[in-house]
Amino acid sequence: MSQGLVTMSYIAASVLFILSLSGLSNQETARRGNYYGMIGMAIAIVATIMSDSVSSYVVLIIALLIGGAIGAKAAFKVQMTEMPELVAIMHSLVGMAAVLVGYANFIDPSSALTGVEKTIHEVEIYIGILIGAVTFSGSVIAFGKLSGKISGNPVLIPGRHWLNLGLLVTSIWLCTQFVAGAETGGGTFSLLIMTIIALAFGVHMVMAIGGADMPVVVSMLNSYSGWAAAATGFMLNNDLLIVTGALVGSSGAILSYIMCRAMNRSFVSVIAGGFGTTSGGPAATVEGEVVEINVSETTALLKDSKNIMIIPGYGMAVAQAQHTVNEITKLLNGKGKNVRFGIHPVAGRMPGHMNVLLAEAKVPYDVVFEMDEINDDFPNTDVTIVIGANDIVNPSALDDPNSPIAGMPVLECWKGENTIVLKRSMASGYAGVDNPLFVHEKTQMLFGDANTSLQAVLKELQD
Repeated sequence: MSQGLVTMSYIAASVLFILSLSGLSNQETARRGNYYGMIGMAIAIVATIMSDSVSSYVVLIIALLIGGAIGAKAAFKVQMTEMPELVAIMHSLVGMAAVLVGYANFIDPSSALTGVEKTIHEVEIYIGILIGAVTFSGSVIAFGKLSGKISGNPVLIPGRHWLNLGLLVTSIWLCTQFVAGAETGGGTFSLLIMTIIALAFGVHMVMAIGGADMPVVVSMLNSYSGWAAAATGFMLNNDLLIVTGALVGSSGAILSYIMCRAMNRSFVSVIAGGFGTTSGGPAATVEGEVVEINVSETTALLKDSKNIMIIPGYGMAVAQAQHTVNEITKLLNGKGKNVRFGIHPVAGRMPGHMNVLLAEAKVPYDVVFEMDEINDDFPNTDVTIVIGANDIVNPSALDDPNSPIAGMPVLECWKGENTIVLKRSMASGYAGVDNPLFVHEKTQMLFGDANTSLQAVLKELQD
């Protein structure tokens, strides 16, 4: 394939990637956006295979088959509840790819660059390995936290900010040493030390972030993986990788910023500490009596209500209750009731987690609302059903200045007439914060597996 045709294919793929991101910004067009991305990636792969830069077709085909098999197995096997950790571990692979490509470029004996071009290329290699190493180790720790293999509590090292600053200054100094050494055929030692520092920084950075901030971490790592891909594109002189990496990196950064604004947090504060850091005093003790409700009482309350709100959380994903929720929604709508969903920006363990679950269950998009759109409607809500959510409906975020989640906007369901919380137990949420909502005078607890409880409610509603 001629270079001109390859370039045209890359341009077409880039346009499809842009259309894909545009489609993914809205629930109604998300499916089409996925198709655009798939087509664009297929064009990019075929064009790269057919280009003059590829000669080892046997190795390439073997790699494609192995990667395709792993991807297909993951797509069929991984449950929706495991999607956050799958996304995190995929980010780690992008970071590792950037590191390996960087070292391959560094030791490539065929490079004929000299002078300023050689210096620029060496800086590209250094930055690519740096970002890739941080992305790899940070994503591995995020995977561990999301999968429960590592505690979600933040690990805060004394003087951690000075440590981060020291690592940054050391990395910059090592870059100058690497460039100077590479000019004379050396620089390997500086590059290796920087890689170790970057790996350690990725671990330290994510370990210091609390559980409730993990959706922002996933988005942030997505951005890092994009910049790692862009750096790889510069190293390989591949325009498509540069464009694609920049798209992913910038969109991930924008999403992280939007989520931080929704949480009333600055991006720097999330990265610097995360929820669970030391506050000005002890958090208020949650005291009160828990009032339980059974399935029949829940059904009766729904039958007597006109305006109903449903707030899904990670517990709904664990119980895989989204399909039952959809059946209840359709049944209640058929009885003339106004059923809507309230989605918090950081509900679940990754950005858009609840939206994906509801879309999978074919819940109509026009009844799904973001927190800012729905929060003022709670005083007019007859009953709110909270399914496995905790931190996103915690009144202490607004009432207790010493709470670890103080200042985070939450869904104010306690302002409605009745709140029913579906949980297995009184355990705290992923952020490890007790919730006064569970003992609120308008709250009743329906304990047990969310899907089992909702199926029983559905049966009684049908009867």
